[in-house]
Amino acid sequence: MSPMDWQALLITLKMAVLATSLLLLLATPLAWWLATTASRWRPWISTLTTLPMVLPPTVLGFYLLILMGPSGPLGRLTETLGLGTLPFTFTGIVLGSVVHSLPFVVQPLQNAFAAIGPRPLEVAATLRAGPWDTFCSVVLPLARPGFITAGVLGFCHAIGEFGVVLMIGGNIPGKTRVLSTQIYNHVEALEYAQAHWLAGGMVLFAALGLLLIYGFGQPRHGGRP
Repeated sequence: MSPMDWQALLITLKMAVLATSLLLLLATPLAWWLATTASRWRPWISTLTTLPMVLPPTVLGFYLLILMGPSGPLGRLTETLGLGTLPFTFTGIVLGSVVHSLPFVVQPLQNAFAAIGPRPLEVAATLRAGPWDTFCSVVLPLARPGFITAGVLGFCHAIGEFGVVLMIGGNIPGKTRVLSTQIYNHVEALEYAQAHWLAGGMVLFAALGLLLIYGFGQPRHGGRP
């Protein structure tokens, strides 16, 4: 691996860690609301949350680029706050990764929360546990497999970002160039040996992530998943 490869690897890991942390913070209350609410807005919010999963990454990246650009509402807000615009910055690709990976974190959490059912919450209420105490002491332990699955899927998906990151961040060495774009650069330059090292490492990483999900991210009943 060349110094540029190591640089892309470090940027990718940093982006994935930050994106996954933000995703878990944002997705947990959203997934809980989706799993427990009877609001008429639930189908609309579910649609918006899942939309990044079915949209082509270039389409999502294009509209995020417009949104965060100088003429977009988010771009105008960040400029007003003195932060400049987000396209072609590390912060921009983290934000794009969060939007693109959101459904991969929300859905496992939503399924885990829905599987708990109302009975444990009712028992906690009879013991005079408050909503926050119930969530921390009852919901979070029971939903642990869902958090493992959500965290691993969100992290792996952020590691493999290409289309959204390329549209928002470009391919700037040392700033927005991640592993996926570095592989693309090697292939364009016909450097297949270097591309094999990076691509093979990502295949191994994805397989380990799935093994973690199937080994620890599923509820067990009677010793069986």
